[in-house]
Amino acid sequence: MSDKPIDKSKLPSRHTTVGPTSAAHRSMLYAMGLSKEQIAQPLVGVVTTWNEAAPCNITLSRQAQAAKKGVAAAGGTPREFTTITVTDGIAMGHAGMHSSLVSREVIADSVELTVRGHCYDALIGIAGCDKSLPGLMMSMLRLNVPSIFIYGGTILPGKFKGRDVTIVDVFEGVGANAAGKMSDADLELLEQTALPTGGSCGGQFTANTMACVSEAIGLALPGSAGTPAPYDSRDRWCVESGEQIVELIRRNIRPRDIVTLKSLENAARVVAATGGSTNAGLHLPAMAHEAGIKFDLSDVAEIMRSTPYIADLMPGGKYTAVDLYSVGGVPVVMKEMLDAGILHGDCLTVTGKTIAENLKDVKFPENQKVVYRVASPITKTGGVVGLKGNLAPEGAIVKVAGMKKQVFRGPARVFERENEALAAVLKRDIKDGDVIVIRNEGPKGGPGMREMLSTTAALYGWGKGDEIALITDGRFSGGTRGFCVGHVSPEAALGGPIGLVKDGDIISIDAVKGTLSLEVDDAELAKRKAAWKPRAHDFQSGTLWKYSQTVGTAAYGAVTHPGGAKETKSYADS
Repeated sequence: MSDKPIDKSKLPSRHTTVGPTSAAHRSMLYAMGLSKEQIAQPLVGVVTTWNEAAPCNITLSRQAQAAKKGVAAAGGTPREFTTITVTDGIAMGHAGMHSSLVSREVIADSVELTVRGHCYDALIGIAGCDKSLPGLMMSMLRLNVPSIFIYGGTILPGKFKGRDVTIVDVFEGVGANAAGKMSDADLELLEQTALPTGGSCGGQFTANTMACVSEAIGLALPGSAGTPAPYDSRDRWCVESGEQIVELIRRNIRPRDIVTLKSLENAARVVAATGGSTNAGLHLPAMAHEAGIKFDLSDVAEIMRSTPYIADLMPGGKYTAVDLYSVGGVPVVMKEMLDAGILHGDCLTVTGKTIAENLKDVKFPENQKVVYRVASPITKTGGVVGLKGNLAPEGAIVKVAGMKKQVFRGPARVFERENEALAAVLKRDIKDGDVIVIRNEGPKGGPGMREMLSTTAALYGWGKGDEIALITDGRFSGGTRGFCVGHVSPEAALGGPIGLVKDGDIISIDAVKGTLSLEVDDAELAKRKAAWKPRAHDFQSGTLWKYSQTVGTAAYGAVTHPGGAKETKSYADS
């Protein structure tokens, strides 16, 4: 790394640290113990989503201190701040889940305001829970200052009756308990042993999926996503990220130099190859939107369909995120894909090198069962695929990793809210062959596009994960498994066809052909459409009301502003 002094004449912090007009601003910095030399250096925002709400975020404050040491050692001045996060494991299954997706926008907005208000020159973001990962990466792309993302790390698996378990096992245990298949005592033991440490949920659920995205897309140091949260060795990645951010300032390498259409395609392929969360189909378009790149759900789905599924990870597979780490982590998956010609190797990353250069010395580990060869994959189609049809004209998404059958046809059982469907499942008031339809749970109609893990896990715990299908204009946890179709667009609140379905209508789902059809003729649908009225939600003031007024469709990432394409000048150039 260079030790050449950094010229602040074009950096944002010149507005608060350079010249006589900045005397009052500098006075505030002196009050916090900064020296003249530190004030003259680039100011690097170090943001975390640390809080005491859940284990996902509890280790992040420690990691921030390590990142700050790296920044200072390389000649920058770190300035730590925090933002919110809503943890899905606790928000799940009740009204709290309305807050989850909305938090992604609040995180991005709050980081933008903090950086703009204090004129920081660069950004390090450390996140743990699901929406905080894309939220921080979205803010990096929006601000376009040199940035590095750091994942807080996975939790270690729990042990229950001799097997590895995760939080999803507990959600499924609720369903098993309701069906009389698990005793109250066993459920209590499971809930007390499933989460033994700090860190994010332990399978290839949304947090670990988006952690893989951070490496695949080039915003994180290669290899940094895998180390579990409790390991002190995570601090090394934070120190190195702190040092590297100063190098990015020197070289003026920015997020929009790194996140391109090709790197977004890389990210979608890695999600598919690892059987990742359907939420990637929501977050990748939102990240692209911040950079002014068109990349919607259909683009994600097309890439995923042509990508082999090669990492046997929970919930569709056998292994946890720690198991992937033990065989070499995300770089092993990426190198296998690169060697097979299905990854763009020429994309720039935060190392200042390309993907191919970063992976040059990575060797495929033999004698392990976590990652397969592309030539002999688990399945030839990725773990997540897109669907379209008269029930989802703009598209929908389904996770097929681990599914025994990928075609389903049956009568609709319609619910206007998730809690109504969950109650029916727990009462076992659903029949084999039914297609549960949960609507008015989209970004606008929910509002907030709730996840349905409580319901899908209850189905699996009941033993009906393969016998009953579920479709929704809401979304699913990365831990969802079974025949579950989400992100149905347009949503019911926008007059989408899902709002016209009636009990008993036959619905056909074909994940092989990529179709989602309502077997009702056009004349009848037109008649229903003429009589349709939007359903009012219960949030007529506050943040959720405000969100519902601005949020767009799930097919384009459920975004709330015009995005980078409409920008006249980025913050980084102000």
